[in-house]
Amino acid sequence: MQSGLDPVYQRSFYLFRRKVFKIFGGAFHVKDEQGNTVMYSRQKAFKLREDMTVWADENQSRELLKIQTPQILDLGATYFVTDSTSGEEVGGLARQWGKSMIRDTWHLIGPDRQQVGMLQEKSLAGALVSRFINIVPQKYVIQTMEGARVVSIRQHFNPFVLKYTMTIDDPMPPIDRRLLIAMGILLCAIEGRQGKGGSYGGYGGNV
Repeated sequence: MQSGLDPVYQRSFYLFRRKVFKIFGGAFHVKDEQGNTVMYSRQKAFKLREDMTVWADENQSRELLKIQTPQILDLGATYFVTDSTSGEEVGGLARQWGKSMIRDTWHLIGPDRQQVGMLQEKSLAGALVSRFINIVPQKYVIQTMEGARVVSIRQHFNPFVLKYTMTIDDPMPPIDRRLLIAMGILLCAIEGRQGKGGSYGGYGGNV
């Protein structure tokens, strides 16, 4: 396990959940294998810049992470992740907009601004089919720059709730666990706007 981290980051399984039909912003629940909420976040509507806070519970009693981008609405923006407890910059998540038109691709960046990994849809054929048939669940992998798989992510089709399950395959992942979890939240927030597994939302729309 990654030493020194809050126990909430030390799990091997997470379920990311967002209601598809929600007006004026979106709420995200992160659950464990028993269905308990271990993290919670909200996405405000009508924001020109993404600014998401991740809390330990729905009561927002303890802040865990900040996910922010300095850029005005941009499909290719870089999202910076900060640990709210320590103030430490964890790294960044950069969506590769051009590549994602065909196959969703994100670069995971360390605090030194160097790329440490990549998220990509597991199958090119599956990615192409999902662009035309919304009921085809997507599968993703996060791997290191050397090509070692660190995380498996699977979308579960539901017309009303967008769900992704994340399994951290490596008990001591070479990529910061906080960055991996932030990636799961952004999949719900950003990829979900494209109409995959639900309704296209956008900012201030039906998310």
